[in-house]
Amino acid sequence: MTQPSPAQQQLMALSGIVQACHLVDQIARTGQADPAALNACLLSLFNFDPESTEQVYGGLVSLRPGLQTLANLLGNHAHQDHRNVLRYALGVIHLERRLARRPDLQSILHSRLRHAERNMEHFSREISEITANISAIYQDTLSTFKYRIQVTGSYQQLQQPGNAERIRALLLAGVRSAVLWHQLGGRRWQLILRRRHLLQGTRELLSR
Repeated sequence: MTQPSPAQQQLMALSGIVQACHLVDQIARTGQADPAALNACLLSLFNFDPESTEQVYGGLVSLRPGLQTLANLLGNHAHQDHRNVLRYALGVIHLERRLARRPDLQSILHSRLRHAERNMEHFSREISEITANISAIYQDTLSTFKYRIQVTGSYQQLQQPGNAERIRALLLAGVRSAVLWHQLGGRRWQLILRRRHLLQGTRELLSR
């Protein structure tokens, strides 16, 4: 299989953002989320020195939910509920730009995630055990910005501490993907001006 092109790697990172945000929306509305898709997002936080974009997420197959949702968004086939996914994704990209101007918070994030990674060595690769830790990292760093992502959904689900922790952890994973997306040349204007091109590339990745 040929190696992904730079444009395809950029789409993988964008799909990582969308996948995290789609899971946020699902948890907020139903309290449910696909465990494999969730783990792929959260484990990306601990891939500090990946050899490829695919490796960040544990392979292209782990990004299929995000790629499919991205294809729906770009192709105007999104369900009404996907409006929140788009809003969260744009919010995550905005937070990443704020973070880029705060090297002090970047340093704290890196240090805290490294510490969480060491704790994870005492558990399995199923990192649900340390979701609360990741959530706390988000609260102590990105939640300090004036701009906040307002998550909407079922009041009952949002009041569950475990759901709130998973949502914050996924938002941090979304920002991690946004960092990668920007490093690979991703820009907000592309989402509007290159929409058709992005859709074609997403469909090609889905067919791999």
